[in-house]
Amino acid sequence: MRAIGVIPARYASSRFPGKPLVEISGRTMIEHVYDRACQARSLSEVWVATDDARIFDAVRAFDGNVVMTRPDHPSGTDRIAEAAAGLEADVVINVQGDEPLLEPSEIDALVAPFHAYPEVQMTTAAAVITDPRDAASPDVVKVVVDQQGYALYFSRLPLPYYRSGGDGPHLKHIGLYGYRKDFLLKYAALEPTPLEQAEALEQLRALERGYRIFVVGTEHDSISVDTPEDLERVRELVAGRWVRP
Repeated sequence: MRAIGVIPARYASSRFPGKPLVEISGRTMIEHVYDRACQARSLSEVWVATDDARIFDAVRAFDGNVVMTRPDHPSGTDRIAEAAAGLEADVVINVQGDEPLLEPSEIDALVAPFHAYPEVQMTTAAAVITDPRDAASPDVVKVVVDQQGYALYFSRLPLPYYRSGGDGPHLKHIGLYGYRKDFLLKYAALEPTPLEQAEALEQLRALERGYRIFVVGTEHDSISVDTPEDLERVRELVAGRWVRP
C-alpha cells in the first residue's frame, strides 16, 4: 500500500496572510512542515499543493515536490483532492501546512489503521485536553468517540457535557487526516452539509452523510500557527528544541 502526504498551502488567509512563507529559524514554515512530514516512515512521498506562485517557487527552492492547484478551492481537502487525483497513491494524508512542530510519528499512526482494517476509509487524531481553557475555547475542536474508536461527533463546544458538575476528560481534535484515495475523491465532491456549516467543521460532512472516521489517540499536541502570536511561540520552541534534520 502506497501512502503519500499532501500539504495544502495557500497564501491568502483572513487571519494571517502569507503564513506559509514566514521565517522560522532561517527557513520558511512550509519547509519546516515538509521536512517533518518527510521523516514519517509510512510515506513514500510528500507533496505541497498550492495556488500561489510564491509558495510554489519557495518549495522548489528547497527541492520539494510541489503542484499548482486551482485558486477557488473552499478548503484544504478540496485542494489535496485535486493534487492527489494526479498522483500515485492508495492512501493520502492531509498534513496541515501551519504546524511546523508536527511529530512524524503522528502521520505513521494515521496510516496504520488502513493496513490493519480494510473497512477504514478515513482517519484523524485526537489528544486529551489538559488545559481547561482549551476545553472551553471554541477555537479548540473537541471530538467524542465510540467504543470502537470511531468519531461520534466533532464540536467547538466542550463535549461531552458532564451533567453532574464534574469536569471529566475532553479530547482535542488534531487536524491531521488520512484517506483512502478513492474515498477522498468522492468525499471532496460532496456538497457541504447543515452541521458542517453550523459548526464550520468540514469533517462533519463525512459523519452527517453516514461515513465513519477512525480516531487515533496521540500524546502530541502540535501548535497551529494561526496568528502572529502563535508564530512567536513556535519560533521560540524551534530555536530551543531542534535544528534542521
